[in-house]
Amino acid sequence: MLDHRETVEWMSVPQITLEEEEKVRGRNAFLGESPGLSSNDAPLPSQLGLNLAPPLNTPETSPSPSGLLSLPWEMVARIASHLPAQCVINVLPQVCRALGEVGEDTSAWQLRAHRLTGPKTSFPVGPRDNFDWPTACLEMEQLIERWARQEEWAACQRVAQVQEAEGEQEIEEIPEQDGADEEGEEAAGAVNGAAHEAVIEPDRPQASQEDVEDRPVRHREGEVRDDNAAPIIRDEGRENGIAGGVAEDGQNYQNHPEGGGGDRRQDNDNLEDMMYEAADEGAVTDPPPARSPSPPPALEHITLPSGHIADVNSVLLVGGEGAVCASGSRDRNVNLWDLRRGPRGVLLRTLGGRGLYSTHRGWVWCLAASGPLLASGSFDSTVRLWDLEAGGAERGLIRGRAAVLCLSCQADTLLAGSHDQKVSIYDTRAAEPLVKSLRLHGDAVLCLASDEQYILSGSKDNTVAVFDRRAGRLLKKVQLKSYLLSMSYSGREVWAGDNHGLVHTFSMNEGSFKSIAQFNVGHSSLVTGVHNSPGTLYTCSSDRTIKVHLPCAPPKTLCTLHHQAGVNGLSVEAGVLAIASGDMNVEVWRPRQ
Repeated sequence: MLDHRETVEWMSVPQITLEEEEKVRGRNAFLGESPGLSSNDAPLPSQLGLNLAPPLNTPETSPSPSGLLSLPWEMVARIASHLPAQCVINVLPQVCRALGEVGEDTSAWQLRAHRLTGPKTSFPVGPRDNFDWPTACLEMEQLIERWARQEEWAACQRVAQVQEAEGEQEIEEIPEQDGADEEGEEAAGAVNGAAHEAVIEPDRPQASQEDVEDRPVRHREGEVRDDNAAPIIRDEGRENGIAGGVAEDGQNYQNHPEGGGGDRRQDNDNLEDMMYEAADEGAVTDPPPARSPSPPPALEHITLPSGHIADVNSVLLVGGEGAVCASGSRDRNVNLWDLRRGPRGVLLRTLGGRGLYSTHRGWVWCLAASGPLLASGSFDSTVRLWDLEAGGAERGLIRGRAAVLCLSCQADTLLAGSHDQKVSIYDTRAAEPLVKSLRLHGDAVLCLASDEQYILSGSKDNTVAVFDRRAGRLLKKVQLKSYLLSMSYSGREVWAGDNHGLVHTFSMNEGSFKSIAQFNVGHSSLVTGVHNSPGTLYTCSSDRTIKVHLPCAPPKTLCTLHHQAGVNGLSVEAGVLAIASGDMNVEVWRPRQ
């Protein structure tokens, strides 16, 4: 029994409802605070688990971690591995120092990379020591996001264009006929359409006459509506050792177990019978709802305005942001393009010196750049230098003794591989630029790659040579069964394409150069272009295809683009892809704004 004074004191204490108490508990749990304690409370020592007896030494202590940070570190790293790499690199360090350390955990990045490349692959292909795992994972995630559905979109657009052209041609060719003739034409058109689809989709079985008669109605933009049809599965990676198929809607499909799905199939058959009976009785059925259009892909595809009158042999993105493109052609010209202006880019200028009607006097075969310096190599045995900061003004001329077939540029040093079996080293600042000529091969030098210490060259004599610039000697020479046409050197990995359609990998580790493997990624002819970075791999070929892969062993192909002409080269910068085409065009894929 409370007396009057105790009753007044009890009533003066603010009362908390159950709902307010739940809100306080939820806030404390989110903030990692102890439940039931506010800033105005004076908790008992037993509530905090503290020993108030003064110790001999009183070192400063930090509060014990709570919430997410109270979990084992392995579990925190596994949880973080499911966040986007961009978030782990840029966001978590701003939350707290402990979460920022997740981005420094190599095992977490290795787990993420293994999940991206798949269980039956090896990544990276080269040495693991000091490998840039965060950059590799970030690039792989961006590559998957941008390219995974690009092939499907391009195929739909291509089919729609073909069908639209065929429809216009049929309208022009069909004369006025009676009803019977019109029905015959419709049946013939359906058969032709089925045959055309079999050509576009070689993996799809060819339709019979009965299938054509029961074929669903073809709607606009090449869409075929058949809700009961099984999705078309593309086994893109079977040649690359990648198991499983990906349907056109981007989902993985598996066969039903025996006996599964039988009742559903029977119900569909009964439903179709009922619909046919209703149609025979004159019943009117509502058309199925139209499908919502698929979202546009993450990349925008453009063809630069006509600027060349012959095959484009070389293309190069410069400037660091993929905003400026240089193209070299068999019309002897080098064009500069601004990709930021206009919906399809704008031709800035055609490079040329005084008194010249064209950039070179022979085919322009190769391009290279370093900072504001652009170099173009030609069959006229010259290398011309251009200043991009001055709008492409001529900066110098280097005369050689044979056709220049490949270039590589490092700071003020220019390397040129030529038809006379030599690799020439030039100093672009000197009045007499030739520093040294190296005869490393027994045939024409077709591709080059370099860094501050090594020069790598591939020749038609089926060899790859590595020259040590600091030691001034040939480090190693590897004999192959084919010759290399394109090469990319990133970190300590070298990827190269040969004349048989294969992709080769090499490792460069502490002065040791060795061949790792060769892969069939699906090209059937010359691999004319290769680009590699820690998390990306692009290849193109004269077989009229461009392929985008994850750079694991074997490479995991994300997308195959089919072109109407042979592809002579490619360049990649800041997520932008440009290709040099045999149909006198330069085509670009760039992230949508």
